[in-house]
Amino acid sequence: MTVSEEKKHYFVSVAHGLIQDVRNDSNEFEVLLTTDELTVLQDLLKDLERGDGYAFRRAFVPYKSADHDDAIDQFDDQTVKLFEYLREQGTGETRSAIDGMGVLPKLENTGYQDKGYDGGSPTNK
Repeated sequence: MTVSEEKKHYFVSVAHGLIQDVRNDSNEFEVLLTTDELTVLQDLLKDLERGDGYAFRRAFVPYKSADHDDAIDQFDDQTVKLFEYLREQGTGETRSAIDGMGVLPKLENTGYQDKGYDGGSPTNK
């Protein structure tokens, strides 16, 4: 981010694939973004839309189990990436909303129970 470039408020509707600079009823999440960060968000929404289309086409294949379908995994991965980015760039209200949705299980699984943490945080406090 350049010194002169400030972050602007944007309002994102994941369900509608919209990014707007004014709040309205269809907006779900408020984020603060630079121009470059806005481009990243636009790309993430486009990737999700493409993945959604692929998953939709695969849904009609009768012999393909959903738990073995790469389209579902791809869509899930793109969804997680999008919500991680929204959480990272979001306001406190946005972060709370995403946390409350429980869509980011990786954030809940800190791994602190793994060997080496001695049952504590990464700083072993």
